[in-house]
Amino acid sequence: MPHSSDSSDSSSFSQSPPPSKQDSSDDMRKVQRREKNRIAAQKSRLRQTQKADTLHLESEDLERQNAALRREIKQLTEEMKHFASMLSSHEPLCSILAAAPPPPPPPPPAEVLFAAHSFHQPHIGSPRYQH
Repeated sequence: MPHSSDSSDSSSFSQSPPPSKQDSSDDMRKVQRREKNRIAAQKSRLRQTQKADTLHLESEDLERQNAALRREIKQLTEEMKHFASMLSSHEPLCSILAAAPPPPPPPPPAEVLFAAHSFHQPHIGSPRYQH
């Protein structure tokens, strides 16, 4: 004689009643709900993984862009030093500069200019590249 799982009394040896259509329908709904929940959780984990992968790729791309911009800043700074040197060697010989008013003070160092700014526009849009 099987023991009823619903009974807390260990002395009871009655058989459980046969499942009714209502119990069967409820069990079926529970199974379907669990399956839907399992699928939804699986899709959610997949979306999280894809989002993390996308952010990782975007981060790597931004790191590359940042490195390229830093190289460009370094190259432009060297170019500026070269032109400043050429200008300083030319100034004593230039008759036009002798008649002109004194030049404005030099701009602050590049580190000060670039430290507080974020670069949202591509550098190709600068006037230097529009000739």
